[in-house]
This record gives sequence, structure tokens and C-alpha cells, in this order.
Amino acid sequence: MNLYQERDIQPHAIIGAAMEVHGILVNGFLEAVYQEALAVEFQKRGVPCVQQVELPVFYEENKLQCSYRVDFICFNEIIVELKALAVLGTSEQSQVLNYLKASGQRRGLLLNFGSQSLQYKRIVL
Repeated sequence: MNLYQERDIQPHAIIGAAMEVHGILVNGFLEAVYQEALAVEFQKRGVPCVQQVELPVFYEENKLQCSYRVDFICFNEIIVELKALAVLGTSEQSQVLNYLKASGQRRGLLLNFGSQSLQYKRIVL
């Protein structure tokens, strides 16, 4: 398996776990419920992840006092942001882009559990 195929399997593993969670819980819960359930599903599937990672923000070489907190970083390189909204907008995508910029990572997934079926958006910096 080449690097491209391996890297493509990672988002599929994350999305598959999210689909399982959405299939069981459906929509209507708060984001925190989906986050806890997804952490359980990641563990069951062997998806390596860290929850609630704080990302510092820099202006030039100065670390700002404010920071971002991402829902998950999976496989040490994919930022995963969860939402439980009826409709995703551009501000949610911008949020993930800002997380990517702050972290230095290149790939992100935006997962929305708030609609009838799971919505997901791959975001690449």
C-alpha cells in the first residue's frame, strides 16, 4: 500500500466511525454527546485520537493568550471538528481552516451530526 492509499484510509476510518455513531444516536443530541460516543467508537475501531487538544495561536513570533480547542486530532495529523447543526455554513469550514493554520496540520474533517444523515466535509490547507 502506498502513502496516498494509506492517507486515504484514515479519513474513511474516521467517517465510518461517525456514520456508526449517527446511525445509532441519529440527530437531536448536543455536540458533547456525539463527541463522547465518537471517542468510544474510535477506541473500538482502533482509530488513534486525542480529544480536546488546545492549539496556541501566534501573531508573528508572539504566542497569543487566546487559543483554539479542537474536538479531536486523529492519526496525529487529521483535525476533526464536530457540529450538531441543522445546516453547516461557511463559518464552520472557516473554523477548521483556522485550526489547520494554527496547528500546522494540512488535513481536517468537519462532521455534522445535526442533520437527518451525517454530513462531512474534507478540508485541506
